[in-house]
Amino acid sequence: MKARGYRNSDAGQAFPIYLTAVAALLFLALAFFAVGQAGATRNGGQTAADAAALAAAQDYRDQLGTALLEAVADGSALDDLLNGRGIGVGDACEQAEGFAQQNGADVTGDGCVPGYLPTSFTVTVKTQKPVGKTVIPGTENQYGEAKAKAVIGPRCTLQPPDEPSPTPTPTPTGDEDGDGGGGGNDGGDEGEKPSVALLCDGRTVTIDPAHPELLPDVKDLFSVHLAD
Repeated sequence: MKARGYRNSDAGQAFPIYLTAVAALLFLALAFFAVGQAGATRNGGQTAADAAALAAAQDYRDQLGTALLEAVADGSALDDLLNGRGIGVGDACEQAEGFAQQNGADVTGDGCVPGYLPTSFTVTVKTQKPVGKTVIPGTENQYGEAKAKAVIGPRCTLQPPDEPSPTPTPTPTGDEDGDGGGGGNDGGDEGEKPSVALLCDGRTVTIDPAHPELLPDVKDLFSVHLAD
């Protein structure tokens, strides 16, 4: 009977230890869950920042394509445009705000900041929803914040013009006073702008202002990527 009493005493002492261990494991599991919630909120914010920065950069790239065609038609210099510069930001940052909201975040802090050399857009966002209540105090007021930078990179350079062929010596026609035949228009169409040849990633791309519908895809002219 005395041995049974010892066994009951040992069991009584072990029960509180068992409860403490279970409570500790439960708290640890809830803490890991809280960390997971925080990580998910942070990842959601980063996704929104990436999408917003890319949206701004892609919108700016589309504007570059339009400006490039207009410059070719006007005979303007193309160097700045081919390097991703020379135009205003336009509504690129508005596109960033829209895509951030579609991904559950708002553009905050410095907002949408255009860069230069190379052209880029840096966007800072804050998630619309907090982490939520967890066993860790304060998480109900913690929001995910993230920043992303998208860069527009040039793919093309102006291809050097071909060497002009020698001008042949005209053969005399005997009509020296110039009032004979051959008085047609030999200057061509003065209003017609020449096409422009570009070297894009090792291949030749031609932009013909007379056929704007044949403009190369803007993706072939400029790249857009997230910076590290």
